[in-house]
Amino acid sequence: MTAARPAPGLPTAADASATAAPRVAVVGVGAVGSVFAAALQDAGAAGMILCARPGHAPVTVENPDGRRTAVTAPMITDPAAAGGAADWVLLAVKAHQTQGAADWLRVLASPASTVLVLQNGVEHRERVAPFVAGATVLPAVVWCPAESVGAGQVRQRAAARLIVAVGNAGEQLRGLLAGSSVEVELTDDFITESWRKLTVNAISGLSALTGRGADSYQDPAIAELARQLAAECVAVARAEGARLPVDLPEKVVARMARKPPGEGSSILADRLAGRPLEWDARNGVIQRLGARHAIPTPVTDIIVPLLAATGPAAGP
Repeated sequence: MTAARPAPGLPTAADASATAAPRVAVVGVGAVGSVFAAALQDAGAAGMILCARPGHAPVTVENPDGRRTAVTAPMITDPAAAGGAADWVLLAVKAHQTQGAADWLRVLASPASTVLVLQNGVEHRERVAPFVAGATVLPAVVWCPAESVGAGQVRQRAAARLIVAVGNAGEQLRGLLAGSSVEVELTDDFITESWRKLTVNAISGLSALTGRGADSYQDPAIAELARQLAAECVAVARAEGARLPVDLPEKVVARMARKPPGEGSSILADRLAGRPLEWDARNGVIQRLGARHAIPTPVTDIIVPLLAATGPAAGP
């Protein structure tokens, strides 16, 4: 059987080598993937491709200043037509969709590639490494307030920020995104930053269960439940080596309660849309690692099966 050929005009690995421009593939063009595709376009990434499901609409991002960016990079829907390995692969599907993106990763990743994991959770390498043929896996803490508002339409509420570990890959990422609005912060304590973000993600599970946005954290009973949930996350995080302050739960819940009432998280958006929920990377991991360290997680133990039973099952 003859392998599928790249579509006419699609940048290939040979093209990137000839021009010395890095070849970049964005796998998953939901809210987060679209924001970073637009940022890469602003940064002048000439060799970018978008990897999406069949029928995906053209991508437009409304920036925080109201400016609209139409992403003009080629969009492909068949991994066989990807044109070979990329220098950079931005994996922007949800954590529970990683296995479903495996065909893309097997085609796009090589030992010379860097896979930037734009996902929630603290198990980026464990989740992605089996599919990337020895590529460098660069986990990132993603702060990207954005939401899908229509087919291919994304609204970005504030500037995006990435936190990655100090090292050569992180420095190269800074260069890749230089000239865009994305801030790339390098840290020598990535484990602490990743668990700090997970503490926010963990209490967002309550929004998915209540079907309410930030206003729910103004309810004293919900706020106390969120505080206990966050405290369990911090206890497990500290056992894993993260240096989180013991008062972080109170601060996180108070910050959530100050957000605009209608503002919600991605897991709430998925619940309201009837999509599978990213519960394992956000909450299940706290239960699993808590058991490993013999740390009681009674609130998490209740939240996890409720989230797992909410909405359709997450397929591969």
